Amino acid sequence: MKKQINTIYYYNHNFKSFIDDTISVNFDEQRQILLKYLCPGAHILDLGCGAGRDSKAFIEKGFKVTALDGSSELCKVASEYIGQEVKCITFDELDEHNKFDAVWACASLLHVPMNELPSVFERIEEALKPKGYLYASFKYGDFEGERKGRYFTNMTEERLKQLLDTFEGLKIVEIVLTSDVRPGRENEYWLNTVIKKEA
Repeated sequence: MKKQINTIYYYNHNFKSFIDDTISVNFDEQRQILLKYLCPGAHILDLGCGAGRDSKAFIEKGFKVTALDGSSELCKVASEYIGQEVKCITFDELDEHNKFDAVWACASLLHVPMNELPSVFERIEEALKPKGYLYASFKYGDFEGERKGRYFTNMTEERLKQLLDTFEGLKIVEIVLTSDVRPGRENEYWLNTVIKKEA
């Protein structure tokens, strides 16, 4: 939990530069990795919504959105940006039951230490409706540790499969590797995955 607190501290004190770096990025292609599985008007949980970029895009496409973030400063910005309240909670405080058609966790779960990810995935599985979908993205690789004030858990296909081995009800349906969409970071790669709750 201490590692998450350090990361939240980083976002609370660097939220302006983070917003400048991410808010205008064209992310339509990545969002489509999840959206092609959903029915019109589906209820999406944006888990770690940052400044609200993706929540706003989902709302404009007619989806119902619940947005959460652990940074109080980002929650203020996102609430104004998307025109609805963004609740400030951490991943380990997620406590919903069969509520969402999909969970969008874009570059957010990568801040959870590997040994804590199973309990977070349990909470996500509980929050999803049967046949619901989870999208999650991680920086690609094996690194785990703190970098410049934030904790990162990178992911490979094998690490992801090992993580989900203990979840009988969760099945990987797609893994897509993409390059970073931010200018100057085209040589950085991301693992994007769609996971389905079977029942």
